[in-house]
Amino acid sequence: MSALDFPLPSGRVLCAVSGGADSVCLLHSCLRLARGGDTTVCAAHYNHCLRGGESDRDERFVRSLCASLGVELRVGRGDVAAYAREHGMGTEEAARELRYAFLEEAADELGCGYILTAHNADDNAETMLMALVRGSGPRGLAGIPPRRGRILRPMLGATRAEIEAYLAENGLEHVEDSTNECTDYTRNRIRKLCMPVLREINPRFAEAAARAGALLREDDAYLSSLAEDFLEKYPDGRVDCAALAGESASIASRAVRMMAPAPLSQRHVEAVLRLARAGHGEADVPGGRFRAGGGKLFLSHDAPGELPERAVNIPGETAIPEAGLVLRAEIIGDAREIHTSLNTFAFQYANICGTICCTARRPGDSLRVRGRGCTKSVKDLLYEKGVPAHERGLVPVLRDDKRLLAVYGCGQAEGTLPAPGEKCAVLRFEAVKYKEG
Repeated sequence: MSALDFPLPSGRVLCAVSGGADSVCLLHSCLRLARGGDTTVCAAHYNHCLRGGESDRDERFVRSLCASLGVELRVGRGDVAAYAREHGMGTEEAARELRYAFLEEAADELGCGYILTAHNADDNAETMLMALVRGSGPRGLAGIPPRRGRILRPMLGATRAEIEAYLAENGLEHVEDSTNECTDYTRNRIRKLCMPVLREINPRFAEAAARAGALLREDDAYLSSLAEDFLEKYPDGRVDCAALAGESASIASRAVRMMAPAPLSQRHVEAVLRLARAGHGEADVPGGRFRAGGGKLFLSHDAPGELPERAVNIPGETAIPEAGLVLRAEIIGDAREIHTSLNTFAFQYANICGTICCTARRPGDSLRVRGRGCTKSVKDLLYEKGVPAHERGLVPVLRDDKRLLAVYGCGQAEGTLPAPGEKCAVLRFEAVKYKEG
């Protein structure tokens, strides 16, 4: 049985179709497998508007393809680049967030119970390598899960070579994304530089990686179930510190992540476990605060506190664990084209007064945001951004000895951007990568 002869759920299903080889194969395979059955195949295409005319070409191709196949189609589009700037996100992360939100909406509109994506075995192997480079735990190293909610990935068992052979056998056309050839992206570098070497060592590397991923998922599911069993002993959410500290690291770390209100870095997990071993104190994590006292560890629902003042290492890295961020800084001797955003700031080096510090907002703080032509209080800026009042103390503010320079997620002060040719300091906030167990 071919990896492309996968089982289809009954009812209406939605195929995510980009127009590339994988998604065209998915759509055609689903239609083939649905013949004479009780499955109706629909399609959705999201135009990220990132590649100009090429993005519009892809949309036209998918419209034409679905019309020729008699498939009901929903098309969405969004300015991914603008969304990424507004939310201080990377372009790939923003594209994924917008795309999946659209797919969920399209599935609801079309009455589809499942969303099918075209991830394949090679995609999965690449994802596993990326996770290894980041230092992820078992869940990350397991790669792409076959199912997440109503999202199914039925082609995870098929290699890219099998997909290309299927397209050739069935005379199916597709479009190519020119950015796939650019090695500026981590995944493309792994695809172009690492995967060929690994296939030389083992021609069936993608299948081998899939087997390893399946074993890791089984182990992770079992360990997670033990962590759930442990937490069920404390229905009030107040966990015995000694009991948690006495558990294996595999169980204890998972229990802490399950208790937390948001994904935690390994650094946050270790801080909470140190708290449990001490039996007293508190530790701020993204979205909340853990407290220990009276032999119990629990998640506090009061204000999560605020950032302490930290001098920024220029050049270098400055950890901001309370906000789940790291601040990376570099000095550029001859500024040319500087790209700033709501999480990346460039300042005239000669005009920095004293030391740049990262702090919480202070009473009376205001900022004349570059490009907006008005001065606003930081309180109002954060309100406009929808930051809850109890979390505003965890929003990083950059200032030197003389003035406020920038607010993370809001912008930088007018008159601080370097001119071409000037020496400058570039500071970039990045989210701490989520590391599993």
